[in-house]
Amino acid sequence: MSPEPRIIAGRYRVDEVIGQGGMASVHRGYDLTLGREVAIKILDPELARDTAFRTRFRLEAQAASRMSHPSIVRVYDAGDPSTGSGTHSTGSGTHSTGSGTHSTPSGMQSSGGAVEQTEPYIVMELVQGTLLKDIIAKGPLPVADAIRYEDGILEALEYSHRAGVVHRDIKPGNVMITDRGTVKVMDFGIARAVSDSSSTVAETTQILGTAAYFSPEQAKGESVDARTDLYSAGVVLYEMLTGRQPFRGDSPVAVAYQHVSETPLPPTEVNEQLPRSMDAIVLRALAKDPYQRFPDAGSFRLALKAVSDGQAPTKRDIGALTSELYGPNPRQAQETARSLRQLSTDTTMTRTQSGPPVAWIWAGVALLAVLLISVLIWVVTLAMQPNDVPTSSVTVPNLVNLTADDAQDALKDRGLVPDMREESSMDFDEGHVIRSAPTTGAKLTAGTSVIVYVSTGADTVEMPGVEGLSQDAAKQVLAEAGLELGTVRPQNDKDAQAGTVLSASVEAGAPVAPGTAVDLVIANGYVTLEDMTGFSMDAAKGQLEKLGLTAEPVELGPCAEGQTPNVVASMSKSPGEVPIHSTVELRYCVPPAA
Repeated sequence: MSPEPRIIAGRYRVDEVIGQGGMASVHRGYDLTLGREVAIKILDPELARDTAFRTRFRLEAQAASRMSHPSIVRVYDAGDPSTGSGTHSTGSGTHSTGSGTHSTPSGMQSSGGAVEQTEPYIVMELVQGTLLKDIIAKGPLPVADAIRYEDGILEALEYSHRAGVVHRDIKPGNVMITDRGTVKVMDFGIARAVSDSSSTVAETTQILGTAAYFSPEQAKGESVDARTDLYSAGVVLYEMLTGRQPFRGDSPVAVAYQHVSETPLPPTEVNEQLPRSMDAIVLRALAKDPYQRFPDAGSFRLALKAVSDGQAPTKRDIGALTSELYGPNPRQAQETARSLRQLSTDTTMTRTQSGPPVAWIWAGVALLAVLLISVLIWVVTLAMQPNDVPTSSVTVPNLVNLTADDAQDALKDRGLVPDMREESSMDFDEGHVIRSAPTTGAKLTAGTSVIVYVSTGADTVEMPGVEGLSQDAAKQVLAEAGLELGTVRPQNDKDAQAGTVLSASVEAGAPVAPGTAVDLVIANGYVTLEDMTGFSMDAAKGQLEKLGLTAEPVELGPCAEGQTPNVVASMSKSPGEVPIHSTVELRYCVPPAA
């Protein structure tokens, strides 16, 4: 006989474990009331014995449930069976209630025969995708992907900071990349509860596992704010670009010490393929002083956008920034120098050693004389050597954009031998010189050969039509035409199947150079569903039809007190992105019978 399923609050079935951490385990679950899959995080029994921790866990879960953003994993419900309190949400809206779960003593069963839950729990959106830490484990990410993922993390932080919630545990293990390439940040509120109960490295073991992403103020046990999350986001960006964390050590305490006191290597010194512009952003995010970091997530995102637009600082700018963020205090350096000068000029100090012996002085004079005589002999020897520099040297003229015949004549007039070679070019007309080797202004002996590269004209290919093809088919067509696949950007489209090419960065039939990277916009197979709760049934149906979705009215029976007839009470799918041509149940009540 199979064991009875675990049921939470009489509506959530707890299935297999899909994730495990030092604080809680995450299970796949099923909402028996709304008929949808969910993720259920259950607090570790050891931590659940701490009453103060359970209270903070519940309050933070309530705060997290009020946040609704595409880049944040939704919290639908949460509760603490020991107190009979919780927060509940249906559809997309969330509302707090005074009660929600009913607990039984450990080992007992509910009236329905299913095992009841006794530890605090949180019911969340079930996200299909890959953890960012698993993606990073395969090696450094392309710069474009790293910027896109970092922008998604910062977008979530920008929203949560406006809501007054500081995450405090931003790390790749708390970031999910969905199958559609979007970012989902997890564990909002829970990380705050943990850090409130253990604010320093020495006080807890739960927090040591994430020391690699600590801010200096967290490592020192000081108060934190939104800039703490930006520091951790900077560590994540560093790891995405280089494949390693900026600080590593034998123990979490050693790593935390490095966060407080050591200067990180610029990312380009770890991964030479990176643009120098990423150094400025990462070093600014990893500043020890919170006031020297980006003031908010929005400023961080603007800096990333500037990099995407091609704005790059110079090497001198990077050096100045490093000195500003991690260099010594100039005022302290001046005071140190002033103290040294005072010591060197203090005439009141008693000498403890006599001056140097006279023999040392004469030895120094003799050594100096020998050096001067050696230099003089070397100069005279050079002057007596014959001059091997030929007197018949000529200068290579400027041949760029001359015709091939004119270039040959110019070289022959100066006693040089032209070596004509052909090369395709889109910048020079056919038969005109692209460049020479040696270049213009070089000094050569008469009779020396000069290579002249002459343009054969533009070598172009025709852009093939790829709209309507699948991504794989489009990639193959581009490869056959001698072109490369560039950036692929997913986009909602209610009519196109997932993976279908909607548009390309180059128009079909246009001439382009071989090897050109062509960017594609691909249908992701989803449309954005709005929250229809509170809409009339006719208005909700019309809105779903515009999205290409099918409305399926489901009558719930007579309306209870306070409910409005023929108005959407709940939906079978949560607001957000849903597959195209999906069927959405619109649940409503009808007027009670007279």
